[in-house]
Amino acid sequence: MIPNTTKALVVRKSPPGRSPPFHDAVVEEMPIATPRKGQVLVKMGAVSFNHRDLWIRKGQYPGIAFGSVFGADGAGTVISAGIDAEPLLNKRVFLVPMRGWENNPDAPESRFGILGGGNHPPLGTFAEYVTVDRDQVIPAPEHLDDVHVAAWPLGGVTAWRAVSINAQIKHGDNVLITGIGGGVALIAMQICLAKGANVYVSSGNDEKIRKAVSLGAKSGVNYKSKNWSADLGRILKKDRCGLDAVIDSGGGDVMEQTSKYLNAGGKVVSYGMTANPKITFTMREVLKNHKLIGSTMGSHKDLVDATQFVNKHRIVPVVADVLEGLHNADRGFEMMGRGDQFGKIVIKISHEEQKSKL
Repeated sequence: MIPNTTKALVVRKSPPGRSPPFHDAVVEEMPIATPRKGQVLVKMGAVSFNHRDLWIRKGQYPGIAFGSVFGADGAGTVISAGIDAEPLLNKRVFLVPMRGWENNPDAPESRFGILGGGNHPPLGTFAEYVTVDRDQVIPAPEHLDDVHVAAWPLGGVTAWRAVSINAQIKHGDNVLITGIGGGVALIAMQICLAKGANVYVSSGNDEKIRKAVSLGAKSGVNYKSKNWSADLGRILKKDRCGLDAVIDSGGGDVMEQTSKYLNAGGKVVSYGMTANPKITFTMREVLKNHKLIGSTMGSHKDLVDATQFVNKHRIVPVVADVLEGLHNADRGFEMMGRGDQFGKIVIKISHEEQKSKL
């Protein structure tokens, strides 16, 4: 039986006097929209956090809409549809986490938006049930359960665009992936390894480097070391190679620290600037024909292509922790705030919450 209401994790404005402001994440009961023609109702099995969810709570993300539902990533099963003969009925799917970018190879065709916490689109995944346009769900990879599917979409399409579209990584390439441990960086590493590339990593945590090596990375350096660039150089000299690409999330001095080891014509692909919102590009890089490429999430087509790649290579996204039920979401936000996770933080949706006192 399909219920009339759903529990959802909702953005509520930070109370007056709280300094610095930190918006609330509250489990509330909301009506379930009956799917119209061209829509499906998904019974969510799992959802996962992205850093933008924490930035929304901190008030550091544009277009926050109070009363909206958190979350861009989620997976579940289609249980109802606007038409009787819906092929997706009873099939496992995940939600497309963005709107406005269908298949243009370079950039969004229209106003770009990401699910969760805003009005464009007015939809979030952190709920027991979500009604969504049927063309905005993709069949889930059969080798993954809902927990691991939920860890895939946003990070997956971001990593795929950085690695496959912009860096154009191929078999035998040597790649440095910075900030290993984050969801995008880990998926980028898995994609590179599946393509037959040699992967080096950086992190501010030695344990994360060890875990990355256990998953297939050749070696890594701790960027908190004053001489991390020289450490990288020694590793590459020992392996008798230079870098063909850097997949970076930090920004700042990444060109200065890596260009001496980047082969002529090599690429630095930046999908974030968490360390410093500025990258210096000098004549040294010009003379070596280096390329600095900005890279964002990607298109609907990119996500379909990436999911096919995941299916073919049986890639399993790395999950750091699984929380039980939306009422434990604050634990996820706390983990995100500490930044010590290795992989994605996932909430397994408990549909018994309808009977619980929250």
